[in-house]
Amino acid sequence: MNKQNNGFHWFFGLIVITTGLLFFPLLARVEASGKQQGFFEKLLDRTSSSTLIEGESAIGTRDGNSQKLELIFEPEIEMKLPFRSRLKAIGRARGDFFDRLSPGEASQSTVSKLSRRQMLGNQTDVALREFTFEHRSNKTFVTIGKQQVVWGKADGLKVLDVVNPQDFREFILDDFEDARIPLWTLNIEVPISEIDVQILWIPDQSAHILPEADAAFSFTAPRFVPIAPPGIQVDLRSAERPTRFFSDSDSGLKLSTFWKGWDLTLNYLYHYDDFPILFQKMAISNGIPTVTIMPRYERTHLVGGTFSNAFGDLTIRGEAGFSFDRYFLTENLDDPDGVSKTDELAYVLGFDWYGLSETLISMQLFQTWLTRNPHGFIRDAVDTSITLLLRRTYLNEVLLTEVLWLNNLNDEDGLARPKLSYELSDALKIWTGFDLFYGAQDGLFGQFNQNDRFVFGFEWGI
Repeated sequence: MNKQNNGFHWFFGLIVITTGLLFFPLLARVEASGKQQGFFEKLLDRTSSSTLIEGESAIGTRDGNSQKLELIFEPEIEMKLPFRSRLKAIGRARGDFFDRLSPGEASQSTVSKLSRRQMLGNQTDVALREFTFEHRSNKTFVTIGKQQVVWGKADGLKVLDVVNPQDFREFILDDFEDARIPLWTLNIEVPISEIDVQILWIPDQSAHILPEADAAFSFTAPRFVPIAPPGIQVDLRSAERPTRFFSDSDSGLKLSTFWKGWDLTLNYLYHYDDFPILFQKMAISNGIPTVTIMPRYERTHLVGGTFSNAFGDLTIRGEAGFSFDRYFLTENLDDPDGVSKTDELAYVLGFDWYGLSETLISMQLFQTWLTRNPHGFIRDAVDTSITLLLRRTYLNEVLLTEVLWLNNLNDEDGLARPKLSYELSDALKIWTGFDLFYGAQDGLFGQFNQNDRFVFGFEWGI
């Protein structure tokens, strides 16, 4: 057993031990009381459960082929414990009958062993999406276990919401809550004077799940994948991943406050970039020019913050993040490893207007700036995207219509997502819509311009 597995077993054991220290005093009190109601009856009184059933189908508009037919069962159970504590667990069983988003047995090599899904054949998997022990002591709130931590206020694209890695099996089309990979995390929130302090320790070294080459949403844009010249052989090695439990842990700090109408946060995250850096080396192998690609994950510091305030019908919000020592692909032939290091500033500025009844009009400006722009960078030094969201509800919010448009100004490509949803009851909702890509195939969105699709689905809570 390696050190990483030992560390995770220790972390998981800490949850069990902590729960037991609070759980068994309850058992002792129940036995001592002499009441007829048994311990397990009392336990059931403290337990609640629910199940979410969701199905969605996607059909390509260009070829009429089915892209996915997915059915998801997501049970949730919550147990109240003594001393203002509780246990919460969320599971997920997911089946995709067409297996085109991640053909074959999905690779999980970038995910730590205790965070991986269990595959039942090539088309079905089960996963523990959340398993947490929560305890409140005075004003301090501690959550330990497998969880998601959401930072930031942006829609559609991410700036600070990078604590959890993401499964890109559907690019950015899946809801972020479903696409995030939950991590085993110690999350402490405590107020100090007028500031709420959040402290994160994340010993889980999981990273993004990137689609395989034969998957529907496999990355092909040059900014993600180096293009070998004709006649050059490519040798892709396995990624070098961090494995040390303590020294390779991520950690974060968020300070939140309310000042003169403004919600403000200051964020810091010391973490591994969840995209592997594709270091390259050119050599002659058996008389054939060969590029060896050696993926490796590198550390970065992220410093940023968020702000928001409402002025009548208009809400102004934004977030910014400055990342140190990020790596980007370069075409500079003088560069020995095919990548170059720079710092990066990313920010989003959003405007939400509620001036019309039951209507939201939201606009966002995203930009990323590279502090260095050496010759040969694949991407531009300044990359700009804009988004527009139009949303309106009818029939007392039973019927919802919306259109989300994302457009990258540099690549002149984008994505449009019209959607219509209807609540048949408090527990049952149905929806339909389109995901429409446009632009050249070397662009961020244009690389998927053959993947336009019609979607329809349902969500049923029981």
